[in-house]
Amino acid sequence: MSTEIQLPSEWEHPSAQELPSGQELPAAQELKDAVVELHGAWDKQWEAVLELAPRLLAAYVRLAGVPQRKGHLDAKTRELVYLAVDAAATHMYAPGVRRHIRRALDLGATPGEITEVIELTTTVGIHAMNIGVPLLAELLEERGLRHGPGELDAYRTELKERFTANRGYWHEFWDEILELDPELFEAYTDFSSVSWQNGSLEPKVKEFIYTAFDCASTHLYVKGWKAHMDNALGYGATVGELLEVMEIASVMGMQSALQALPVLSEELLTRTAPAGR
Repeated sequence: MSTEIQLPSEWEHPSAQELPSGQELPAAQELKDAVVELHGAWDKQWEAVLELAPRLLAAYVRLAGVPQRKGHLDAKTRELVYLAVDAAATHMYAPGVRRHIRRALDLGATPGEITEVIELTTTVGIHAMNIGVPLLAELLEERGLRHGPGELDAYRTELKERFTANRGYWHEFWDEILELDPELFEAYTDFSSVSWQNGSLEPKVKEFIYTAFDCASTHLYVKGWKAHMDNALGYGATVGELLEVMEIASVMGMQSALQALPVLSEELLTRTAPAGR
């Protein structure tokens, strides 16, 4: 039985009609083929977008296709970046996680590489401390309970050296955490070092993963975003590669349509179904 939606004319959205936009709407099969080329598959989510907002889908294909057309990142790395954006705790878009794991495997990613992306992405939670502890230090200074950063004792000095050796950098946003909560910092050093000590992704790709979830619109952790782009440049990343990481993160807004339009499609079907069925 066909589930194609036959909308009453008063329900039609302008994007589903021919509009004087200056661009001809591609054929449905052309749009399907473009999505498959971009993401490796076609499913009911994309079908709902095609039925209800074909001009949006056509525009998305052009937007999401920019990194692929430029080609600074290889196809597998692009999928790993997509995965980091969708799997991050600040977003957790389950359909995208499955879609990009499947596509990454198809493109030759190993289970270990995919697991490593997830390991890297789990570090997003520490940003509660990166933002919160400096605020606490500021409040303590305002109340006269702290007078600038204290000197590092032997324990804290060793922790700083261990983190720098394991992670390959130091940034000032770790200073107050190290000073005020060295126990947490020690545990986080070990937690965040798992992929660096055992993983196989090259360092600049690890930094692409951090950059991806930091720059995503659901997070926008600016200090980390800048620091990890700087680290990536230090590991030999190009401007084009970093731009593509951000381009990939920038298309996540389309997931609003992928989530909502199938629901609209289902609701419209219930209203157009014959009575008594």
